[in-house]
Amino acid sequence: MTFPKTLRSLALLAGATLGVAALAVPRLAAIPSAFAEEAPHLVPAPEQPMPQPMPQQTGLQQLTVSGGCFWGVQGVFEHVRGVRKAVSGYTGGSAATAQYETVSGGDTGHAESVQITYDPSVVSEATLLRIFFSVALDPTRLNAQGPDTGTQYRSEIWYASPAQAQAARAYIAQLDASHSFGAPIRTRVDPLHGFYPAERYHQDYLILHPDAAYIVYNDLPKVEALRRLFPEYYVSKPVTVLASAS
Repeated sequence: MTFPKTLRSLALLAGATLGVAALAVPRLAAIPSAFAEEAPHLVPAPEQPMPQPMPQQTGLQQLTVSGGCFWGVQGVFEHVRGVRKAVSGYTGGSAATAQYETVSGGDTGHAESVQITYDPSVVSEATLLRIFFSVALDPTRLNAQGPDTGTQYRSEIWYASPAQAQAARAYIAQLDASHSFGAPIRTRVDPLHGFYPAERYHQDYLILHPDAAYIVYNDLPKVEALRRLFPEYYVSKPVTVLASAS
C-alpha cells in the first residue's frame, strides 16, 4: 500500500470519528500544504469569451473538472457564490468501475472529479475556471496532486460541447504563454461521456471533517486561498450535497 493511499485511508477512518463540525475561516490561515509545488496564486482571467448558454438552455449550468482528490476541489467550490451544488464523483471510465476502491487501483480510466452546478447570472464559467487554476490544484503536476499519485488524480476539464473545449484549451494556452506557472500546465481537456457520483461518505468531506489531518494540510489552505484571492465570490456558509439531498 502506497503512502498516499494510507494517508487518505487514515483520514477516512479518523473523519468517521470526528462527527460534523462547522468550517471556521480563522482556523485556516497560514496552514502550509506539505506537498504543494505551486502555491495558490491569482492567475489572469480568460481573454477569450467562454461559450454562452443557448437561448433554450436557460437556468443552471454545469462544469465538470478533475484536480486530484475530490475532497478539496469539492470543498473549494462549495464556498463559491453562485454555485448551487458541487458533487464528488468519477469521470472517464465506465459505470461498472465507478466505485472508490476500484478507481483507487488507477487502471479504470476514471479520474476523481467534481461536477459543479452553478447559476451563470451570478458566476461565470470563466470565473469558475479561474478559481480552479488559481486555488484548487497545481496544474503543472502529471497524475498527482498533494500526496496522491496515480491517473485517478490527474488534472482535467471535461467538456460538453466543442465550444467549451475550444475555450478551455485557449485558456490553458493563455496561462502557459503568460508563464502563470513555473512549469507547463498538464491539465487535459476531454469530452464528458458520463459522470458518476461518488459514495455518500465522500460527499461534503471537507465540511464534515475539517480536523482530519489530510484535510488540514492539503485542502483547508485551498479554501483560505479562495477567501483571500476571490473575496467577492467567497461565501462562508457552504452549499452542501447532503443538505440539498435531505
